[in-house]
Amino acid sequence: MAPAYKLLSTADPDEAQPESTSKPRRTKKLLFHFVAAAAVMYAVFYGVRLLARSSKRFGSGCRTGAGMRNLSSLPTHYTLPSGDKIPSVALGVWQAGQGEVGAAVKAALSAGYRHIDGAWIYRNEEEVGQAIRESGVPRDELWITSKLWNTFHAPEDVEASLDESLQKLDTEYLDLYLMHWPVAFKKGTTTLDPELTANPYPTWQKLEELVDKGKVRNIGISNFNIARIKNLTANELKYKPAVNQVELNYFNPQPELLEWSKENGLLLEAYSPLGSNKQVKEALSLPEVTAIAKQLDITPAQVIISWHVQRGTIVLPKSVTPSRVEENYHIYALPQDLFEKLEEAATSHPPQRVVNPSKGWGLDFDVFDEYPQ
Repeated sequence: MAPAYKLLSTADPDEAQPESTSKPRRTKKLLFHFVAAAAVMYAVFYGVRLLARSSKRFGSGCRTGAGMRNLSSLPTHYTLPSGDKIPSVALGVWQAGQGEVGAAVKAALSAGYRHIDGAWIYRNEEEVGQAIRESGVPRDELWITSKLWNTFHAPEDVEASLDESLQKLDTEYLDLYLMHWPVAFKKGTTTLDPELTANPYPTWQKLEELVDKGKVRNIGISNFNIARIKNLTANELKYKPAVNQVELNYFNPQPELLEWSKENGLLLEAYSPLGSNKQVKEALSLPEVTAIAKQLDITPAQVIISWHVQRGTIVLPKSVTPSRVEENYHIYALPQDLFEKLEEAATSHPPQRVVNPSKGWGLDFDVFDEYPQ
């Protein structure tokens, strides 16, 4: 015991040194304790400030435990039937013109996006492909979607159309290829092909072949209502549709389609998520949206985009303004009470569909009618 006691006693410099040298050391020791105490106080103060900011940002309702918001995280990806994981937020390039879409894609990839949603009919695939190439992001980190246009539904035309998109995008495969509309035209025209419109199965079989060839990893549909989905899936499909991309926003939330799709394992993608060009300003000014934005200290656009993902859909916001592209990428889980409030507001008014080309195509039926033609 003696050696240990000796070691402990001589470890205290005040007891180990003569009286003449102990005072300066005591002064240094006190100064050290003072500095350490000041550092601890600063750390506590800074932590309280961060906590206050967090409380201000996320409001005061829906509390648990010590009073913090019960915020769950939103999914960054969804898993498709193939096992592939598709990012929940994408940059949509519909209506993004030449000379501006490339910069938007670069801004998106720089901000962290890894999902680009395009189509043959958007007429910008070459610029999109160039921007992807110049970004330096490896292909295997990206999710690229394109769509089969109406004039190429004849089985003999499907692969050639895909090959054109692959060539313009400068990629050997697509992660997702969608049938853009449940409407088929005669090749090179806007004349309805009634047989392939009524029965899209031959077109779908060709898409399945492209999966087997490795040119496409997943296939899906776009602008299909429930009746048209049932019309397609009544056939013996080798690969069921992985997603259905439709117009979804505050003005046209389609709760019945969303519920049915969840029950049947079909993931929805939301295009025009903030509304059409004429609706965006109104959407971002909605009292329900601005109130949530203020309470959570996020932007109105982030409220709406977050709401889409929290509904269980992929969201495709479109912008060519770099700051907005980055803003749209950052989403936040809305507290359940605020989410339900926005959901109720969105589903309590008559739906307002904006994208409906039926008349413009000269169809004698509405493509969104209950029963397929």
